[in-house]
Amino acid sequence: MLERYYQELLRLISRSTGCRDKAQDVVQEAYARILARKPQGGHALHSGAPPDSGQRALLYVTAKNIAIDEQRLRQRRPHDALDEPHMQLRAPRADEPEQRLHDRQTMERLLAIIDALPPRCRQAFALYKFDGLSQIEIAAQMGISVNMVEKHIINGMLACKRGLPDRVTGKDSA
Repeated sequence: MLERYYQELLRLISRSTGCRDKAQDVVQEAYARILARKPQGGHALHSGAPPDSGQRALLYVTAKNIAIDEQRLRQRRPHDALDEPHMQLRAPRADEPEQRLHDRQTMERLLAIIDALPPRCRQAFALYKFDGLSQIEIAAQMGISVNMVEKHIINGMLACKRGLPDRVTGKDSA
């Protein structure tokens, strides 16, 4: 199911957002949300049930809603775009002790989260995030399906997201 609709959904969301990178984030988030759902009556995307139009529609609606929510957020709070690393007005200064401490603690926490992942998940996640390999290249290198690679990457991203403090509230999300 994941492989079957990924490229088609990515193209649709890319047209909607106008940015392939944002579209990849939206599609990845949509898959993560769908995979995290509790199966209802055995008809979840990851339940092994044959894909049907209802599952495809759920995936597309979820991705479209995420894209719309992000667009609305950007319209309400346009200054937040400046928080993105590529949009910063100035680079964080290395001589700011609080910033260095925060960055070091965040990096240590992320590395601990990644180290705690199951071995195959950790390997796929590291190859994708650190080595920049495509999902197809990772699948070939690890001898697993692209679908399995996607699941490992999603699980790694969810673990990292759950393990870091929430940016808005400053509270731990775990």
